[in-house]
Amino acid sequence: MIVKQSLAKIKDRIKVLWEYNIFRYTVLIHVGYFIVSIILTLVFFRQQNDFLVYYEVGEVVLRNINDLYTEPYNWPFRYLPLSALYFVPFYLMGFDLGFIVFNLINLILNILICIFLYRIINLVREKDHETDDKRVVLYICLYMISLPQIFNYILGQVNLYVTLLILVSLFIFLKHSSIKWQLIASILLGLSIVIKPITIFMIPFLIVIQFDLKSKKFKFDMNKSFSRLIGVILPLSLNLIMFIIFPRLLQGFLATNFTSLEPSQVNHSFSITKLIINLFYYIGFTEGLVLSIQLPLFLIILIIIAIIGFISFITRKITEHSMIYGYSFGILVMLICYYDSWDHHLLNLTPLLLIILFNLPRQSEITKKFIKPSFLFLCFLDLAFMGVYFAVKNIFPFNFGSTIFLILIFYGLIKYLNFKNNTEKLN
Repeated sequence: MIVKQSLAKIKDRIKVLWEYNIFRYTVLIHVGYFIVSIILTLVFFRQQNDFLVYYEVGEVVLRNINDLYTEPYNWPFRYLPLSALYFVPFYLMGFDLGFIVFNLINLILNILICIFLYRIINLVREKDHETDDKRVVLYICLYMISLPQIFNYILGQVNLYVTLLILVSLFIFLKHSSIKWQLIASILLGLSIVIKPITIFMIPFLIVIQFDLKSKKFKFDMNKSFSRLIGVILPLSLNLIMFIIFPRLLQGFLATNFTSLEPSQVNHSFSITKLIINLFYYIGFTEGLVLSIQLPLFLIILIIIAIIGFISFITRKITEHSMIYGYSFGILVMLICYYDSWDHHLLNLTPLLLIILFNLPRQSEITKKFIKPSFLFLCFLDLAFMGVYFAVKNIFPFNFGSTIFLILIFYGLIKYLNFKNNTEKLN
C-alpha cells in the first residue's frame, strides 16, 4: 500500500513537471547525453576514459593489491585504497557491460541529486524569492543539461557519487541539529572522501566556530564539532587498516598524489598550481626542477587559500545555513589549489552554487556579479575554454577561464559572509 502511494505521488509529480517546457527538453537532452556517451566510449574512446582505469583497478585488487598505485594505467589512480574495492564488480562484468551499468548508476544518482537539490533549496530559500517552483526547476534543469554532465558520462567518472553524498550530508546538517544526525551527516561526508578525496578540504569547515570581530569573542560548540570530526574520520580510518596490512599502498598513494612525475606534467587543469607549473615550463624550467618544487608550490598555494577561506568563514557575520558556505569553501580550496582540477569536477561545485543562488536574497548583488555568471560559465562555457587550450597549447599552454570564475566565487562568498549584520544564531 505504501509503495503504491509513493508511486502515485511520483507519477503526479512527473505530470506537474512535464508541464514545464524546460523539464521536457532536459529529459530529452540528458537521455541524449547518456546514449551518446555510451556509443562514443564503447566505439571510439575505449582507451581514453577514466572508467578503463577503474576497470583495471578492479583487476589489480583481485590479482595483487600491492600494485594498486604502481600499475601502468592510462592515468594514475589517485583515490584511497578502500575505494578500489568498489570497482571489482565492474571488472567481473567485463568492460562493456560494466561501463553501461556504471553509467546507469550515474543516471540514477543524477535523479537523486535533483531530488535533494529541490529539498535543500526549499529548506534554505530566502523569503523574497518566488514561492512557486518554476525558477527552481529551471536551475536544476540547467544543472542537468550542463556540459560537464556529458563529459562525466563519457569518461565514466565517480563525481556524481560524491555530489550525492555532499548533498545528503548537507541536507541532514541543515535539517537536524541533534548530535546523532550531525554524526550521520559527517560519516556520509567521510564516505565521499573515501570515494574521491576532492572533498577532503571540507573537514576544517565542519568545526562549529565563529569569531565575533566586534566583541572579540569566540563562539564554539564543542559537542557538535567533536561529533562531526569523529564522523568524517571514521570512514577514512578504515583506509589505515589497508595501509597497515599493505604498507606499499601508503607510499604509492602519497607519491601518486604529490611527489611523482605525473602532477608536474603540462595539461589543461585550471588550478592555480597547475597554471604556475605550466608557466615554469613555458619560461624554460627543466622537468627535474619543476618536479623538485611542485610539492612546496602546492603547499604554499594551499596554505594561503585555505587560511583566507577559513578565516573568512569563522569571522562570518552570516551564520544561518552556514554549512552551505563551508562546503563551498572546501570544494573551492581543492579546485583552486590541487594540481589537477578538471571540468567534470565542476559537478561537485555547481549544485552548491545553485543552492547559494536561492539562499541569497533574490536581488543580491553577490548573485548578480559573482554566483550566477560563474554558475552559467562553469555549466556551459568551461569546455569551450578547454577546447581553446588544446588548439593553442603549443604556444600558450594555459586554461585559465574557469580559474577566474572560481576566484570570483571565492571572493563573492567572502564578501557576502563578512559584510552583513550578524543577527542569526550559530549553527
